[in-house]
Parts: sequence; structure tokens; C-alpha cells
Amino acid sequence: MIKKTFLAFLFTFLAGAAAWGQLRIAGTVYDENRNTLPGAAVFLQEDPENGTLTDDKGQFELTLKNPEGGLVCVSFMGYESANINVSNDNIYVIKEIQLKPDRNFLDEVVVTGTRTPKLLKDVPIITRVISTDDIRRVDATNVADLLQSELPGIEFSYQMNQQLSLNMTGFGGNSVLFLVDGERVAGETLDNIDYSRLNLDNVGKIEIVKGAASSLYGSNAVGGVVNLISKTATEPWSVNVNARYGAFNELRYGTTVGFKVNKVSNSLNFQGHQVDDIPLAKDDKSGMTRIYANQSYNVKDRLVWTPSRKFRFTANAGYFFRQREPGQQRKERYRGVNFGLKGNWSISDADHLEGSYTYDEYDKSDFTPVDRLDIRDYCNVQQSGRLLYNHVFRDKHTLTAGTDYMYDYLMSYQFEGNGFHTQHTADVFAQFDWNPIKKFNLIAGVRYDYFSAANKHNVAPKLSLMYKLDNCSLRASYAAGFRAPTLKEMFMNFNMANIFMIYGNKDLRPEYSHNLSLSAEYMQKHWNVTVTGFYNFVKDRITTAVKQGSNDRMYMNMAPLQVRGIDASVSMNLDCGFGARVSYVFTDEVIAEGQPLLSSTRPVTMTARVNYGKDFRNYGFDVSLSVRYMSKAVLDEYVSGSDYTQTAQVIYPDYSIWKLNFSQTLYEGVHLNLMIDNLFNYIPDYYYGNSPTTTGTTASIGLSLDIEEFFKR
Repeated sequence: MIKKTFLAFLFTFLAGAAAWGQLRIAGTVYDENRNTLPGAAVFLQEDPENGTLTDDKGQFELTLKNPEGGLVCVSFMGYESANINVSNDNIYVIKEIQLKPDRNFLDEVVVTGTRTPKLLKDVPIITRVISTDDIRRVDATNVADLLQSELPGIEFSYQMNQQLSLNMTGFGGNSVLFLVDGERVAGETLDNIDYSRLNLDNVGKIEIVKGAASSLYGSNAVGGVVNLISKTATEPWSVNVNARYGAFNELRYGTTVGFKVNKVSNSLNFQGHQVDDIPLAKDDKSGMTRIYANQSYNVKDRLVWTPSRKFRFTANAGYFFRQREPGQQRKERYRGVNFGLKGNWSISDADHLEGSYTYDEYDKSDFTPVDRLDIRDYCNVQQSGRLLYNHVFRDKHTLTAGTDYMYDYLMSYQFEGNGFHTQHTADVFAQFDWNPIKKFNLIAGVRYDYFSAANKHNVAPKLSLMYKLDNCSLRASYAAGFRAPTLKEMFMNFNMANIFMIYGNKDLRPEYSHNLSLSAEYMQKHWNVTVTGFYNFVKDRITTAVKQGSNDRMYMNMAPLQVRGIDASVSMNLDCGFGARVSYVFTDEVIAEGQPLLSSTRPVTMTARVNYGKDFRNYGFDVSLSVRYMSKAVLDEYVSGSDYTQTAQVIYPDYSIWKLNFSQTLYEGVHLNLMIDNLFNYIPDYYYGNSPTTTGTTASIGLSLDIEEFFKR
């Protein structure tokens, strides 16, 4: 008996001594936005069975069986693995591990294409995601700068009075719906929203869906949807300050202050931007000799309260101000005010309900410095509410149903007597996401909309299919798009510089389109190849035409047109840190002769980028070289000085803009960015609507500091 007791004591002592001498590692696993990752695998590379999973807070603790230590691997589906070397020099190691998304694995969650969270590789609708890393690499100030750099088929150019105008594979700004966290943006000029409102500070990612999406998003989603998704604070506290200085005294500066305490997180962001007049070479053809000086600032706040696992509330508010200086005697001012509240209720594991309210106001005014008068002559207010319900059947089929209501108020100098008009819009929509087998997915949806001012209603269906075959995904979709006539298009009564009048038309029919697309995607660890063919048949597109018997113009519906083409991309990301991406779009826009709409689409566009990066203990760098190529375009334009019915053929030359970017992480929390834009000094022979307003090679330098990282060292 004494012998057995002694042996038991000896075994317990030796086991305790062994445990005391064992190596242990503990920590928390985060994603790139500092969200914890529950269920991440943590294991010893030499002995994968010696491992564990992170808990619901993303935390783990692992005891290594090998007393000499080894390489501990941390992995999570859709993210690049991280390795930690644990040696017997440290018996207990505590680590914070941040995993980077594996862009080629395509396991990122997206919401825009289906209104419900879905892995990017499982979405039957081709969706392009521009990540936080992409935004940082391009170092763009607003969404227009970024989209041109990252996506082919997109061109922003200055139109009348230097207002920014979009062309995206044959569709203008009034046919592409821009959203911020899923909500519409008020106000427009020349059928485009004010893109400078969409600054990129504190934007986590951008999701782009090309093609009609009216079954989910209603009017204006004829040519596509661009959704900017904000970051949410995940740290106990965080402070980022950043600034960039470039040519023509361009200065961009900003700060983001965030905190997360218990069930509440908040992120407050401020960004300012200013640039002097940009002189252009003398241009007798367009008369454009300079780009007006600009200054703006933007304030955004986002508060998230999660009182329990079932409830989540999000509140946001923002203020925007911009001033353009076309001359000393007059300045143009633009203001935006928005706020909203969203609530999410997880009724059960299968049932989810979302409700939201959004207010957005956008104003324009003319300011005269001499007498200090600031006269407002434009105001657009949009108030909208939404209910969205999701039910999941058998953990794989999802029914989505919802309804929206929007009140639209518009006061404009383009209305008779600076008057105003209002419109009420209501809709209901439903979608079923059917997954009978793992390889096959079908999404079918339909939406009904009613517009009070136009007294019009519309039904827009959608059907999308996807079939997976090994590393390939085949997709096919049909979607109907529509765009209701706006208040401006129905009620305009505007004197165009005493040259002619522009009149609205109450009898306008809504634009309607049929969008077909077929795509094939090949994926493996380091490569992704996608080829998509698309075809759009657009009926009753709204444009202005010369009114019979006069020199005046009126909004009218035109004959059907076709937009068709091919969209292809190849991306590569190697473990050694080298990456590359090439994207190509061919667009053929067919417009019947004699129609008032003239094409402004370049047939071939391409973007390409190669980059190489490496991270060391206290230093990291990323070098990228990118190019945007626009092919030659043979277009018809109205002859200046005519009655705006005569046209002449104009040939616009092809061009390419190269950009070199060198970003460095000098120490944790210190990021330095050096950029040379228009590397090969391209300057157009003259400036026009389809020309970049480049003045030659420019350089900029930017610095970003994550203050909280200094206190973690």
C-alpha cells in the first residue's frame, strides 16, 4: 500500500514538473479590421494533432508537447496563414495574431449582390471587391480616383462647368447606383452624384456589381451598383492621423478616433482636402485653361450597440462641405447632411429582421465674398425607410423579402421660379436563394415599384445560376433593370445661358433594360481567372433632344440601344510576396442613327498592376506599378455653334497613365507612402470631355500613424 501511494505521488510530481516545464502560447486572432475570428485553427506544424481552436472571442491557449518548441501555425478559411516561432527561451508566450484575407481564395463575405451575407466564391453574380489593402495601395482621395485605377471600363471626365461625369461600360452616372452602407446618396449634377462626398477614409471595402440590379435596389440600378462599406471600431481605443501632400499644394488630412467598450463601439472620422488652381496648357478647342481650386471637409460618425446576441443597433451621422472657386467674384458651395438608424433582430437561428431609417440632404449655393451673400438655389432631401426579413430553410435555402418607402423633395434653380417638387416611392421585393446541392445555386427575385409624381409602376425580375466544377465556377444570369424619370427630367424649365431652353416632360416612360451575362471563373490557391460576356438591351433611355420647331431641348425617350462586350481579369498572388492583376473590358455600344444620344464610350479599356511586398519584424514594404489604358475612340459630337442637331466625327487618341507607389511600415503603426503619378508624363494635345486633365508627372507623400500601436510595444 505504501509502495502504491509513493508511486502515485511520484507520477503526480513528475507530471506536474513536466507541465511546469512545458511551453505554452496564448493569444487572440483578428482579421484585417481587428474583428476577432472564432474557430481559427492553432497547431504545431511538426505535429498538427497538437492543436486547438479559438473560442467565441477569438482567444486560444495551446500547450506544446515538444519541449524544444517549434513553428505554431494559425489558419482560418479565406485568410493567409500566420506562423509563430516558439522556443524554450520563453516558457509562456502571449500573442496577438492578425490574419490577412487570401484574395485568391475568394472566401470573403459580401452582401451587395444578394442583400444577405454570402461568401464571394459562392455568389452567382460576379462581384468585384476592392479591399482595404487596395485602397491603401492606390492612396486615392475619393471613390472616383479609386475606381478608375482599379476597374477597366470606367472613366470619369469633366463635363460642363467642370462637373464630374461617369461612364461605366456604356452607362452614365444616372444608371449606376452608389450606396454607402447600403443606403442611397442624395443630390446630383449633370445626372451624377457629388463623388467628392464619397471619401475613402474609414472605408473598409467597396463591392461592385456590374449589370442590372433593380430587382433588389430599384431605380438607377440599370448599369450596376457600387457599395461603400464602412469600418467598425473593434479595439478598446484607437486613433489614426494621416496626411498627404502633392502637386499644386494639394493637401489631404484626416483622423479617425474609435473605441469599443463592452457592447458599444464608435468610430468618428474627419477628412479635409484642398488644392490650388491647376493650370492647363492653352486649349483653344475647349477653352479649358485651368481646373478650379477646391476645398472640402467631411465628418462621419458610426455608433454600434449590441445589447445581446439577438439585437444590434447602428447609428450614423455625417456632414459634408465643399467650395469651388471658378472666380474671385463668386464661389460655389455644396453641403450634405445625413443621419440614419438601423436595427437588426435575430429572432431565431433561422429568422432575421432588419429595419432602417435614413435622412440625406444635399444643397448648393452661390457665395459672393464682396457682400457675403450665400444664396441657396438647390436642395434635395431624401428620407427612406426599409424592412428586410430573412428566413433560412434547413440551413441552406434563404428567403429574403422586404419593402422600402422614400420621400423625395427637390428644390432647384432649374425649375420655374426656383420652385420645388416632391415624389413618394414605394416598393416590395422578394428573393429566394436555393441550394439543392453543394455545387449548384439558383437565386430568383422580383420587385414591384411605384412612383407617385410620374404615376408609374414597374416589375423587375431576376434569375441567377451558378454551377461549380472542381476549381471552376460557371455563372449565368438574367436581370431586368429600370430607371424612373426623375423630378428634374419631368419638371425642368431652365434657360441654358440664353442659348436655348431645356424643358422637362411629364409623359416620360421609365427606362427599361434586359441584362444577360455568362461567365466562367477558375480558382486555385494562387490564381484567379474570370471571363464574362454581357449583353444589355436598353429601351426608352431618357435623354434630351431638340424640340420640334425650335432651338430648345426637351427630355424624351429614345429608340432602343444595345451595350455588349467582354469583361476579363487574371490575378495572381504568390507566397513570396509577388502579386499581379490584369483586367480588360471590350464594350460595343450600338445606337441607331438619328438618335439624340451620342456615344462617349471607348471600346477597349484595361488596368494592370504588379506589386511586391515583404514584412519583417519592425519593417515592411510594398511596391506597386499600375497602368490604366484607354483605347482610341471614334465618336460623333455636336458641332459647336450649330442648333445642336449637326454632328461631326472626332477621333480621340488612346492613352495610358502609369503610377508607381512605394508604401512602407517603418514600425508598428507608422506607414509612409510615396507615389509618382503619370510616370511617363502623358499630356493630351487638348482637353475635352473624354480626356484626362493631366498636366504631366506629379508626386505625393503621405504619412499615417496608428497611435494605439505605440502603446502595445
